[in-house]
Amino acid sequence: MTRVLLAMPVHQALAEAMAPGLRARVGRMEWRRFPDGESLVAIDDELAGADVALLASLHHPDEIALALRFAAATAREFGARTVGLIAPYLAYMRQDHRFKEGEAVTCTHFAHLISNSFDWLVTVEPHLHRHASLGEVYSIPSRVVHADAAVAHWIRDNVRDPLIVGPDSESAPWVGRIAAVAQCPYVVLTKRRLGDREVQIDIPDMSAWRERQPLLVDDIISSAATMIEAARLLETAGMRRPICVGIHGIFAADSYGLLKVAAAHVATANTVAHESNEIDLSALIADAVLRLTM
Repeated sequence: MTRVLLAMPVHQALAEAMAPGLRARVGRMEWRRFPDGESLVAIDDELAGADVALLASLHHPDEIALALRFAAATAREFGARTVGLIAPYLAYMRQDHRFKEGEAVTCTHFAHLISNSFDWLVTVEPHLHRHASLGEVYSIPSRVVHADAAVAHWIRDNVRDPLIVGPDSESAPWVGRIAAVAQCPYVVLTKRRLGDREVQIDIPDMSAWRERQPLLVDDIISSAATMIEAARLLETAGMRRPICVGIHGIFAADSYGLLKVAAAHVATANTVAHESNEIDLSALIADAVLRLTM
C-alpha cells in the first residue's frame, strides 16, 4: 500500500510529525487565491494507486472547503485509489439545529459536502452536542480522536496543584475524565450565552480551592469570551489568575491578545496551527487514521 499525505501549507509541520506513524510520504500541496477570491490548487501528480490523505483544519471553512474539494477531485484524476480527509478541527458542528425560523442546519449541509468529496474522515473532539456520534451526521467512515488524556498529561507535567475548571455543564463529563487522569479535583461553572461575544457565568463557592492553580479547560476557544469572563470571576473570587487550555484555538479577531491579558498562560493542542500550541496530538491522529483505513 502506498500512502501519500498532502497537507495545506500551514499544516506542513503537523504532516511531517504524522508521516512516520502513517508510513506515508509527504507530497506537494499548494493553495493560493487570486485577487478575485478564486482558488488555485496544485498537488503531487504521482498518485497512481495511492491512498491519499488530505490534511487541513477547517477553522476557516468557507475559504478552505472548496479548495479541499478541488484537491480531492484532482487526486482522483491523478489515479488515487482512495482520498480521505484529516480535519483536526471540524467546522460547522454547532449549528446542528434550527434555532430560529428559516435558519439553515449547516452541520448537516456541510457534512454532505465533505461526505461527497472524501472516502473517510478523521477529526479531533468534534462538537457533538445533539448527536451521539459523528456517524449520525457524516455518511462516510469516520473516527474521532479524543484529546482528554493528552490534556491531562500536559497538566500533570506542567502545573502544580491544579484545579480544573469547566466552563459549563456540557463540559462536565469531559472535564471529569481529564481530572481523573490528571489526579486532581475539578469544578464546573454555569454559563448562559447572551450573544456571539457575550456570556453570563456563575461560579460556585471557591473558598475550598484557593491554594490551587485553576485551569480553565474548553474544547474550542473562538471569541474567548467565556474564558475571559470566567478568568475575571475567578480572580474576583480570590483565586489565582487561571491557566487557559483549549483543544482548538480558533482565536477570532483580537481574542488571543485579550485572553493573554486575562490568563496566567494559554496553551492549545496543535489541531489549529498557532503560537500557543503545546499539546501534540500528531501520534494520536496518525493512529486513528491507521485504525480506520487498514
